[in-house]
Amino acid sequence: MADNNTQRTVEITAKDLPLHCPMPDAPLWARHPRVFLIVAPDGEVVCPYCSTRYVFKGEAPKGH
Repeated sequence: MADNNTQRTVEITAKDLPLHCPMPDAPLWARHPRVFLIVAPDGEVVCPYCSTRYVFKGEAPKGH
């Protein structure tokens, strides 16, 4: 479990969906196997590998 002082929080929007971690701009040292994350219905999700917390901001995508 990550220490709350070092946990990273990333705000995402509809353009970042489908959400996966690590994100494309993650530095090489922060890479782990790609995992797709479901941010709905709570509006946030934590990566099981690196404990990065993703928080959805903005309007939800239309459709599905």
